[in-house]
Amino acid sequence: MATSSYHNKNIIATVFLILLTPLEVSRLRRLSMLLGIGLLTGLTLLPGSVYPVRNFIISNEVYASTQEASTRSSVCGDGVKESGEQCDGSDLAGASCTSQGYTGGTLSCSASCTFNTSACTSGGGGGGGGGGVTITPETGITISGYAYPSLEVTLLKDAQVALVTTVGMDGRFNASLIGLSAGSYIFSVYSEDRLGIRSALFSFPVIVTSGAKARVSGIFIPPTLGVDKSQVKKGDVINFFGTTTPSSVVNITVNSFNNIILQTNANDDGVYLQAYNTSELDKEEHTVQARAVLNGQLTSNSKVVTFVVADSNITQPIPHDITKADLNDDGRVNIVDFSIAAYWYKRLSPPASVDLNTDGKVDIVDFSIMAYNWTG
Repeated sequence: MATSSYHNKNIIATVFLILLTPLEVSRLRRLSMLLGIGLLTGLTLLPGSVYPVRNFIISNEVYASTQEASTRSSVCGDGVKESGEQCDGSDLAGASCTSQGYTGGTLSCSASCTFNTSACTSGGGGGGGGGGVTITPETGITISGYAYPSLEVTLLKDAQVALVTTVGMDGRFNASLIGLSAGSYIFSVYSEDRLGIRSALFSFPVIVTSGAKARVSGIFIPPTLGVDKSQVKKGDVINFFGTTTPSSVVNITVNSFNNIILQTNANDDGVYLQAYNTSELDKEEHTVQARAVLNGQLTSNSKVVTFVVADSNITQPIPHDITKADLNDDGRVNIVDFSIAAYWYKRLSPPASVDLNTDGKVDIVDFSIMAYNWTG
């Protein structure tokens, strides 16, 4: 199993620059230097292979940790059908054209360890014989992972809703998007809890090849996070709450002079609640984030939530206000929004939410608006 460590406190997210010219990349790099951020490249998923998706850290601070991927990449081409592969070489695991829903023909295995049904046939037979119909293999992507039980997971393709699927009671989800054209895409997933609080966005780039499905597994959507007070009297209790995958361990970090880490467990409905006495906090604004751990797999950080320690209590309403440049609706304008805008830079027909000055294109003007609203 692959092991990766994160030690850089300023790693924020991966920026996806796909199909940009060298000149456009150069311009965006200069803009990123002005904003004090770096441009990184995304990963490429090959069709028919299983890759554990690494957590993209979407925050200003990454805590040194070691995490193990929950899945491993199968070795395609070794002639042995393994987990995550439909077949390998001549090893079809007993499958045939008829087991795949066809009436006849010869099933084979592609170089990407997926079934090749191009020689399978359907229909025909009876009367004059009939020559059968060749079925074209499906092109698309399959995603799986953990989210909030009995709630919905939304998959975005290039910032547009592509499908919505319901999570099982155990917190697992699995969904396929087919009928895609071959090419490069940025996919993102998010969920929303019963209070209407949306999770942080989990994004990843994928190259889809014609006639094959890219498989992305090990997705672990970050927990939602809320507080019951926007302002708390020093020494009084503030409650942190949210939703994650059932039976997860939730680590809550209160960012202060000395970071305070609290730990609680999610119940069978994925709900968690942690009360905290604020007597050790200074009278000032504080931020808090949450991460979930399940079977050794760690989520990225939740959205940042703020509260103030002062001389009186103010109840916190559920917030829904966002700035115009907040493209992923997480209450902040940062590198994630920059990456979404970078993808649509000078492309035709950008989404209205990305075209900040509504002139039908994404250019330096839109990035200037984003820089003005930057929160980091």
